[in-house]
Amino acid sequence: MHFLYGFCDGNARAAVDEYRRRFPDRRIPSRGVFSRIHQTMRDNGCLPSVAVQSEREVVPLINTRENIFKMVQRSPRLSTRRIFSRIGMSHMQVWRTIHEEDLHPYHDHRVQHLEPGDPAQLMDLCHWITAHPELLRVILFTDEASFTRDGINNSRNSNAWSHDNPHETSVTKFQKRFSVNVWCGLLSNKLIGPFVFDNNLTANTYVVFLRNELPGLLEDIPLMIRSQMYFQHDGAPPHYTRHVREYLNESFPNRWLGHGGPVAWPPRSPDLTPLDYYLWGHMKTLVYETKVDSGAVTVLKLLSAVSKRLQSARIGSVWLS
Repeated sequence: MHFLYGFCDGNARAAVDEYRRRFPDRRIPSRGVFSRIHQTMRDNGCLPSVAVQSEREVVPLINTRENIFKMVQRSPRLSTRRIFSRIGMSHMQVWRTIHEEDLHPYHDHRVQHLEPGDPAQLMDLCHWITAHPELLRVILFTDEASFTRDGINNSRNSNAWSHDNPHETSVTKFQKRFSVNVWCGLLSNKLIGPFVFDNNLTANTYVVFLRNELPGLLEDIPLMIRSQMYFQHDGAPPHYTRHVREYLNESFPNRWLGHGGPVAWPPRSPDLTPLDYYLWGHMKTLVYETKVDSGAVTVLKLLSAVSKRLQSARIGSVWLS
């Protein structure tokens, strides 16, 4: 085995393949076995010591390993706790056996739930964008998000390093709560906003925002770009009222994307906008670097600081590329 490891220039994966080719009838060792043998030879100048075992000790061990592999193949989501409780091995032996076969635990990747007709609508939008790639630079992507007192809590990634348990606590589920609704837009690489709504987003507040606030937010955009600009928003109920659609048809004739618009925006498609894909997650990470515990005023101050830090960032390039 050590000869094959050297024959393959120290590549454990290639050594496993070479061992399988030369000795097809033998049990194939894992990459870790080749690496450990080489490490021991380099450090001690001798092969690893192997305890002599009788056939009666070896055969049950082999059968146990085979049972583990069969259990994992049969149920890939089976936990190691269930495995060692069923076969009688220790937890570490189960882990070692699984790792020797280069099996690793992977977490699920959560994705948006889609209804049966959604994929076709998503593909229609993707085909439209593919047919008009030059429009990506003149589409104003917009969205709203809520900032609350609880913020983002992920206890799995929160640690306190110490020699002794400091018994740290995190305060959540406040009785005095608040929620701040924030609107942001992204045009190419330029961040528009943020704009903070005084109350919950409703159809009336949204159409007032479009008529009175949005033109001011777009003052720094060159007139030539504004004359070509497309407006995008999702299918939230406040976006679909008659007054909103009338305003968009008047201000952006045949140049807006949304529910009921000239270009239909598919439902349940958050990952198609750079705001859901990147901006909100990045902004909330910056906002909640400091605990928010003194009311909505603190959130507004943090949002102001965050917007200044983001103005110069090439946010759109992350998504457009």
